[in-house]
Amino acid sequence: MTAPSPASVEGLLLTADYLLDGELADTTAAGRHRGVCLALRTALELCVDQALEAATPGLSRTTGRAKLLLLHSVAPVETARQAKALWSQLSLGCHYHLYELGPTHDQVRAWRTEADDLVRELIH
Repeated sequence: MTAPSPASVEGLLLTADYLLDGELADTTAAGRHRGVCLALRTALELCVDQALEAATPGLSRTTGRAKLLLLHSVAPVETARQAKALWSQLSLGCHYHLYELGPTHDQVRAWRTEADDLVRELIH
């Protein structure tokens, strides 16, 4: 069986799972958590692109901020709100700041579950 491509939503979610389980890279927990956030955010962005492109071809070529604002026109309002909120949390989790603690394992695990739910809603 062939593993999903890392550029696919499934591949990104699988990568997030490997990082959460500590199966990839000999890095610190904080580094793995940031990697999970980046993989989840990218998977969410790909799903938003797919949902927008399916509804209106060419719409997915706008900026990321605009895509999240336009999502409510092609998905239920609550789904669009959750996607924007999760994207914001994941974006904060991706970035390293000296004055902040990074996301905890429990936070990242909860975001992984939320991302999986949103991916299923946006793809179907």
